[in-house]
Amino acid sequence: MTRPRTRPVTTRPPARTDPRRPSAARTPSAARTAPRTPARPVRTPPQPPPHPTELFTERLLLVLSGQKPVHWAARHIAHTAFDDLTRLAEQTPLNVNGRRPTIHRIGHYEPRPGVYEVFARIGAGPALRALAFRLHLGEDQRWRCTAVEVGNRTP
Repeated sequence: MTRPRTRPVTTRPPARTDPRRPSAARTPSAARTAPRTPARPVRTPPQPPPHPTELFTERLLLVLSGQKPVHWAARHIAHTAFDDLTRLAEQTPLNVNGRRPTIHRIGHYEPRPGVYEVFARIGAGPALRALAFRLHLGEDQRWRCTAVEVGNRTP
């Protein structure tokens, strides 16, 4: 003798209804029919390339604080500026008590096309220093530093 079935064969077991689970808010039928779409990456607008004055300020900052050797920037320095940079780098004027210097402000003046005179305020701890240099655009369309000076600000 056979017993009658309590449920039909085509039905599924009841869905889980645990309110603590995030999937409980979705119904089982919605979970089956909803297509899974991958999350789209957020597109940011392309950034313009950094200005040559910013690049050279960072490069000189690393050399004058002792974080990079002088020859690291040698191909970007021209004429007697390399000798001046070597002399200044020996003193590490932008390294104050082992603190990493930060750039506070960069400004420039263009006396003629292809030449920038740049000034920057560099801070390391309580000290605030001045960095000034000159950039020339060469015939090969590369910027080269032709003069470097570092000054102190007296309190």
